[in-house]
Amino acid sequence: MKAALWVQDVIDTGPMRVVIADDAVLLREGLVRLLTESGHEVVAAVGDGEALVEAVVTHRPDVSVVDVRMPPSHTDEGLRAAVEARRRVPRTPVLVLSQYVEVSYADDLLATTGGGAGGGGIGYLLKDRVAAIDEFLDALARVAAGGTVLDPEVISQLLVRRRRNDPLAELTPREREVLALMAEGRSNTAIARALVVSDGAVEKHVRNIFTKLDLPPDATNHHRRVLAVLTHLRA
Repeated sequence: MKAALWVQDVIDTGPMRVVIADDAVLLREGLVRLLTESGHEVVAAVGDGEALVEAVVTHRPDVSVVDVRMPPSHTDEGLRAAVEARRRVPRTPVLVLSQYVEVSYADDLLATTGGGAGGGGIGYLLKDRVAAIDEFLDALARVAAGGTVLDPEVISQLLVRRRRNDPLAELTPREREVLALMAEGRSNTAIARALVVSDGAVEKHVRNIFTKLDLPPDATNHHRRVLAVLTHLRA
């Protein structure tokens, strides 16, 4: 049984305008129906990367759902189109779906949180997650709100690639636990419930993490949270 994405801590962004990009007609139409019945508006549903970029530039959606593998080679066209869309429309939120864990793809996507892409919501989930409708919709809302949501299996694969010089070496075991839960998209309240501690204790751990990772205090708390998660995943 797959691990849950997070302790239930639902984000309610209200109706969202969504672009869907998947060359599999059945899945694409299934997502259109799911999102429409959930009160959201699908402004475009396309089957290739070029059409995705055009749809994002034209519609400026609240979030896009993108399959990694699309025509013509069915390798990484969807991902490359998502990266291009974020270059053309900085901070545009993107939730990528993949049949399998592709660590290099996750790294490429996470790299768009800096530089010219200017941050913005990012998500990388296995397609199996779509069947868990509430979790999928919650993930989509989190990404649309500017959050970072990663499938636990993606996180596990990324952590296998730790470098010898571990930037997390100064963190205590509890701080590492908190940071790992942050990487799953959990709020401080959800982390507190998962670890059975107070919200205040979690806030203290988060402040310690920011300090030990030498994250700039002049950045917003949300921005430092994203930087901490990226440090965790790339360590």
